[in-house]
Amino acid sequence: MSTTPLDLNNIQGDILVGIPKKTQTYFFFAIQDTTLFRTALLALIPFIKTAAQAQADQKSIADHKLKGLTTLIPMTGTQIAFSNAGLTKLGITGVATPGVADPNSDPFLEGQFKDSKNIGDAGTGPGRDFVPAWDPAFGNANIHGVIFIGGSDHLTVDAELAKTKLILGLSVKEVIQIRGDTRPKDQSGHEHFGFLDGISNPTIIGFNDKNAPPGPKPVDRSVLLTGQPSTSNPGPAPVLVDGSFLAFRYLFQLVPEFNQFLKQNPINGDSELLGARMVGRWKSGAPIDVTPTQDNPDIGKDPQRNNNFFYSGELAKGDQTRCPYSAHTRKTNPRADFTEHGLADQLNQRRIMRRGIQFGPEVTTEEANNNRSINGRGLLFVCYQSDLTKGFQFIQKTWANNPGFLNTAVDSNLKPIQPGLDSIIGQNADQARGVVGTDPANPDGSLTIPRFIVPQGGEYFFSPSISALKNVIAHIL
Repeated sequence: MSTTPLDLNNIQGDILVGIPKKTQTYFFFAIQDTTLFRTALLALIPFIKTAAQAQADQKSIADHKLKGLTTLIPMTGTQIAFSNAGLTKLGITGVATPGVADPNSDPFLEGQFKDSKNIGDAGTGPGRDFVPAWDPAFGNANIHGVIFIGGSDHLTVDAELAKTKLILGLSVKEVIQIRGDTRPKDQSGHEHFGFLDGISNPTIIGFNDKNAPPGPKPVDRSVLLTGQPSTSNPGPAPVLVDGSFLAFRYLFQLVPEFNQFLKQNPINGDSELLGARMVGRWKSGAPIDVTPTQDNPDIGKDPQRNNNFFYSGELAKGDQTRCPYSAHTRKTNPRADFTEHGLADQLNQRRIMRRGIQFGPEVTTEEANNNRSINGRGLLFVCYQSDLTKGFQFIQKTWANNPGFLNTAVDSNLKPIQPGLDSIIGQNADQARGVVGTDPANPDGSLTIPRFIVPQGGEYFFSPSISALKNVIAHIL
């Protein structure tokens, strides 16, 4: 466990705190001239928001709301991260997923393009010649880095991005630029299927665990931050100190098709109940483990209750009455399914910090009437972890995409369970996904769920600390 105080002035703000944002623009780039880029990076570093600065922004917003003010405070937050291809271009070594000896199996060194088949994306070609069905901009090693700027409004963010591009000049070439926006009015905080998102991020021991809302126990900072001193790693490499691996996914959501599916497959006439059992929460954010038969918006908006659930004792019963094993929230964070069987440490090392934002317009009348997506919309998924093989990659590949999880691998004395893929994010190329347990009255009954989330790109990045940016990346030691 890490015991030294966190240096919040050294950690990029999005990792532990989160950049406050109503909109966010992602500027993916390729480095053209390494000398020019290092010079530009030194000029850019003062504009990169730290965790301490992000905390101050969050407090300003909270104080603003306490005064009864509803206007937005103009603000932005700039962050930067590099792919392995980008670090290699800059001559940086020593950044790799911990514990992975073979570079050909390290998701960061390989890049997400080559890892795409491994995590279930659709595509063509055998083995290492596999080509995912992605936007071509996210081709193999095309992207060296990403700068993303979150803020209060488009005008403020656009001005900050223009300043950033001016600093970078001819040192980089734009590969693709994507804008995300929170959804409007009462849908703010909800993803495009309509469910409240971002509730269950982990708290960190010694950082934000005091007076934290009830829920899963806090984790050590080393789960999220690389290069943390410990008895086994007293002197981490300077480039790793206070950094984090970032997994980005460009996820399109087929919302009209999803809504039609719920209407066609109601549970006791209730299509909203099917959606809640697929996600593990009602649209309000209320967990079905707490309120299994009907939504309770008061629980959904209450941080003292909306994450205070554990699936306690349900794995042994095997009846899936309250929450299916294939529900998204359960597949990606099994809670008591692990902790009640002596596997708390294994569970904690899988925790990730999610920081994504929605993109694309609201569903139009034409789309809703025809039950067919015309416009692109979805989630710009971002998560942080200190180890990609224990975090995002493991959750997607070994939990969400694995029809047998949860099963006797958790406890050999329990009834074997074959729940199917994660009902929401489980990827099996472009094939339909079969799950069981969506109907509490018929837990062994199967339901074939089409793929409603379609990956169109992604990459693995490393988010360095301020000291690493200054002393290692801008100036190779």
